[in-house]
Amino acid sequence: MPRFLLRHALLPDGWRDDVLVTTDTAGLIAAVSPEQNAGDAVLLDGPVLPGLANLHSHAFQRAMAGLAERSGPTADSFWTWRETMYRFAAKLTPADIEAIASQLYAEMLEAGFTAVAEFHYVHHQADGTPYDDPAELSWRILAAAEASGIGLTHLPVLYRHGGFGQREPQPRQRRFLHDSDAYAALLQKLAPAFGGRGDRRLGIAPHSLRAVSPAMLQAAIAALDEIDATAPIHIHIAEQIAEVDECLGWSGRRPVDWLLDQGSVNERWCLVHATHLTTGEILRLARSGAVAGLCPTTEANLGDGLFPAVDYMAAGGRIGIGSDSHVSVDAAEDLRLLEYGQRLIRRSRNLLAGGPECSTGRRLFEATAAGGAQAVGQPMGAIEAGRRADFLLLDGEAPTLAARRGDTVLDSWIFAGQRRPMIREVWVGGRRVVEQGRHVRAGEFAARYRQTLRRLIEE
Repeated sequence: MPRFLLRHALLPDGWRDDVLVTTDTAGLIAAVSPEQNAGDAVLLDGPVLPGLANLHSHAFQRAMAGLAERSGPTADSFWTWRETMYRFAAKLTPADIEAIASQLYAEMLEAGFTAVAEFHYVHHQADGTPYDDPAELSWRILAAAEASGIGLTHLPVLYRHGGFGQREPQPRQRRFLHDSDAYAALLQKLAPAFGGRGDRRLGIAPHSLRAVSPAMLQAAIAALDEIDATAPIHIHIAEQIAEVDECLGWSGRRPVDWLLDQGSVNERWCLVHATHLTTGEILRLARSGAVAGLCPTTEANLGDGLFPAVDYMAAGGRIGIGSDSHVSVDAAEDLRLLEYGQRLIRRSRNLLAGGPECSTGRRLFEATAAGGAQAVGQPMGAIEAGRRADFLLLDGEAPTLAARRGDTVLDSWIFAGQRRPMIREVWVGGRRVVEQGRHVRAGEFAARYRQTLRRLIEE
């Protein structure tokens, strides 16, 4: 049972020094004892945080980051960006997806994410024909997670329609499509690979209310419940004003209201984006126990809008962060942008601190650590018994962190630590996967990634 001595660590009850952590053979924390000493323990000599969950990822989109920043003949928006994404997705082979995901997951670990919820919607060959093994591309995602060492919550996407009212999908969406029976069969095929481990979870991702019918949504939940009635359910919702308007035209209700009216939304759910909410929806979502999955860098890149974080968190709403399209893969940047967006629209400061004399960095970190752990359904997000031994060792010698202790460590890392690497080591389940700011297999993954990108971009 390996033991760790954490020199200065954030525990659920605050910062403590010389924290002795004992782990078991499954990589879970067995005991936590502050103010101890042990010469045979692995010393993490600096500020130590629990790992964060990246609760929303489309791995393949990392490879197209930067390729949609050229203006088109008409006004650019999320919808024009989506055309670039469709063209890129059509080129991908199984090997491409594994190479891209491996590189991305290494970058996530270097950035402080020790688990990822992969919202995986590229399932079939380019013409829409299933692979001989319908789970081929899911296996590639799993292989990338295994190679990198990141915790994985795999969320195969159910996608069937091209818009509200069960409109027919477009030909360029054919790689994504399932009917209910094929989707249930996919879940059953994948399920054995996700049992009995604290770093793997299988859930579902109905893509959006525009892409699945109400009957298909209920069928997908029932199919998951047959496997695991506590498993995560993630869905895109209310990301764009056009989506809200179309939902009103289809149902007479806004997307979040419509979903909450179905009566099934609870702690299992993660509502990704949920950008455009009324006051009533803010309160209803906060009371549901679900997590709002916020992706500040992607939402800024796509021009989605700003989530009403001040009002939602004041109502007790739960949040987590994801890097989504991966234009940036940096936990600190997403947390910083979450706060800065609120500052810009309200023309004030430290809006998400939670009260007088409170640390904004501490509140953001703890809220997203707890919400992210809930959303991925994994035992992580805190340094305490029963959680996975996921540790972020910050570089206490970095000039940005000089003389910082306690909450000023978090405030400085998030709001003043743009120069990387600020994270010196990362441990997942008691195993070191990042050393001196670099993933232990970074060179290997990067070489394969470069080769993949040359073919995808130059052909």
